[in-house]
Amino acid sequence: MRKGQYRFVAGFLLVPVALYLIFVIWPYIQTFGYSLTDWKGQSQTFKFVGLDNYRALFQDDVFLEAIWHNILFLVFIPVITILLALFFAFMVNAGGRSRAGGVQGVAGSKFYKIVYFFPQVLSLAILAVLFNAVYRSDGGGLLNGFLIKLGLVDAENPVEWLNEPSIVLWALMVVVIWNSVGFYLVLFSAAMQSIPRDVYEAALIDGAGRAQSFFRITLPLLWDTVQTAWVYLGIVAMDMFVLVSSMTQNMGAYGGGPDHHSDVMSTVMMRNFLYYGKSGYACAMGVVMLLLTLILSVVTLRATRRERIEF
Repeated sequence: MRKGQYRFVAGFLLVPVALYLIFVIWPYIQTFGYSLTDWKGQSQTFKFVGLDNYRALFQDDVFLEAIWHNILFLVFIPVITILLALFFAFMVNAGGRSRAGGVQGVAGSKFYKIVYFFPQVLSLAILAVLFNAVYRSDGGGLLNGFLIKLGLVDAENPVEWLNEPSIVLWALMVVVIWNSVGFYLVLFSAAMQSIPRDVYEAALIDGAGRAQSFFRITLPLLWDTVQTAWVYLGIVAMDMFVLVSSMTQNMGAYGGGPDHHSDVMSTVMMRNFLYYGKSGYACAMGVVMLLLTLILSVVTLRATRRERIEF
């Protein structure tokens, strides 16, 4: 059996590895090759231009601003989403007290899990339609209508949530966070199920409150799951294409308005690739996005690495 085990494993791995090389690795290699040319997309002829596209990238004010927007998303979306999801997961799993004095979730915790997860069921396209109605810049918009009723906004001069340069990025962040919290709540809840109740009850007997139990027990024991969530949310923050392109003003195509104040790297890339016909230049943007995402993942995993705590 040992003599044939390597052939057996290789037989199972051959097809998946071949498919991965053909449909994942090879397109990356092609993209890098096209990024060194002046390819126009539809044309079958192009010439080698070396690193000219990459030099032009770092002189492109629109692309550099888009990188800054992605960095803002990268800072705020993972932090806020993980903090909210951890808090809600702790409350629905260990935030309540039973009649016998033990630890349990708050009343109605099963219902809350379903309600919190519901936004994750919606596709990004549906989310865009939904929040376009919420952010409408007239009295018919849900948010403006609510603020007008409270007297916080003038009915003649409602807030243009998606057309105001200082607000638009924050409005988009709210959509992503609202959509993501439920998924990570379920993820953290599943991880918390492996933490013995005895640990929480021992802490309760020793006089620990909810805050101490969260920071001294829950967070350290969930650190591996938090680390994984951080990487996934970082990748989401580095994309943002669907929401930006479907919720903001078109700067030629694929959103980014007003005046490129909501552009991200993916919208600038697609605009250059499909609208301006600068496909080789857009491929260079794609390579930069790939490198930044890989660097982000490695740095995050390294920076958040710590010794595993066992119980």
